[in-house]
Amino acid sequence: MTSQKKIIPIALVFLGLFCFPELVFPEGVFSVLQQRVMAIFILATLLWVSDAVPAFATSLLIIMLLVLTASNSAPFPLRDGLGEDMLAYTTIFNSLASPVIVLFLGGFFIALACAKYKVDINLARVLLKPFGQKYEIVMLGVMIITAIFSMFMSNTATSVMMLTIMTPLVARMDSQDPGCRAMVLSIPIAANLGGMGTPIGTPPNAIAFRYFVGEHALSFGGWMLFAVPITVIMIAFSWWLLQKMYPSSGGDLDVQIDGRFEKGLKPYIVYITMALTILLWMFSSVHGINAYAVAIIPVAVFSLCGIVDKHDLKHISWDVLWLLAGGIAIGTALASSGLAELIVSMVPFEEFGAVSIILGISILCMVMATFMSHTATANLLMPIAISMSTSVASIEEMGGLVVIGTAVALASSLGMGLPISTPPNALAHATGLVDTKDFIKTAQILSPLGVLLIFAVLMLMTWMGFF
Repeated sequence: MTSQKKIIPIALVFLGLFCFPELVFPEGVFSVLQQRVMAIFILATLLWVSDAVPAFATSLLIIMLLVLTASNSAPFPLRDGLGEDMLAYTTIFNSLASPVIVLFLGGFFIALACAKYKVDINLARVLLKPFGQKYEIVMLGVMIITAIFSMFMSNTATSVMMLTIMTPLVARMDSQDPGCRAMVLSIPIAANLGGMGTPIGTPPNAIAFRYFVGEHALSFGGWMLFAVPITVIMIAFSWWLLQKMYPSSGGDLDVQIDGRFEKGLKPYIVYITMALTILLWMFSSVHGINAYAVAIIPVAVFSLCGIVDKHDLKHISWDVLWLLAGGIAIGTALASSGLAELIVSMVPFEEFGAVSIILGISILCMVMATFMSHTATANLLMPIAISMSTSVASIEEMGGLVVIGTAVALASSLGMGLPISTPPNALAHATGLVDTKDFIKTAQILSPLGVLLIFAVLMLMTWMGFF
């Protein structure tokens, strides 16, 4: 179905919900504001799931509709019936400059500077060297390096870099050797799993991280304390699984990556600023600067020193930032209007128990993320999950907001069963060395196992009093 054919029925559904709410919503249950927010939420869901328009465009549409139909800056006729319930238009626009946006912008600036001065490739060259030339050990090295880079860089950029390095090496192997498939598959798998390790590793992490404030505060290093062990265990198991599923005929790989670290004032500024930023992120509980404030350092330093200029800004993934902003806006609207809490209160979640709820929403997130954008999935599920944490007492006893929010964020990274699931998967598939069935074959084991591991680690951390 073409995009135009998708848009028309979706638009009709939205107009029906918005213009004739009395025909859809139970009388006396939802306020006028909640009805409008629900209509916008359903519109966003349909657009994100169908890919009828680019995901970032949906986010901008959300912000526009919230401002023009649900805020105190809506046209006078649309304010009738809203009373005092109207959202502040400044609150909606704040999503475009949320601390989470700044956090990701800092990560993008670091990645941009590293690519410009070839820090990423040179680090890969240095880090791969100790792994020698034996096939199995090289693959382990590739997965470890990919995961590390994915913790601080875009999963997509990391995959592009590693596939660029490894594809010529794999091409020298026997084309009939199953090890070829394993080596190529190892890169997107490691990129997806590595993104779980830090709050900036992937957008769903940042979406969850914005809720961890006040009594539920969680530092950058605190996230890594439980997420990195999950990543390490999953990487180790994935490495073993790939060797069992795709046993190589053996032999050595000639791993030769040309390059050297650049010298000069600007490269040294990049090295020092990157190292300082990562250290400040990891030890925020020691110095007191939160992760969002730290993120502005590379943005300011690289701009002032001319390391990132106006031409480089064109290469920033602005679409990702706008996609995040739309998710933040709809999440704020769901919470501020009381709609998220109302929806949760209408379902007897207490009857299911905390374990069933947390596992259930994690599995739902994993399945949805297999077929649609991970960020869109987190944008849709996170507000509901957060409302559950405050409405269901049994969840509060098991770690509450932090546990269920983290479970949803991390589970989204496990949606990797198809080439379309993630950009790293699509890039690996584009090499022509792996098929769709290869992604399904590995994900049907890794994804469910990952959900169980996430739950087990979070429960262990709760038992230890970490949350």
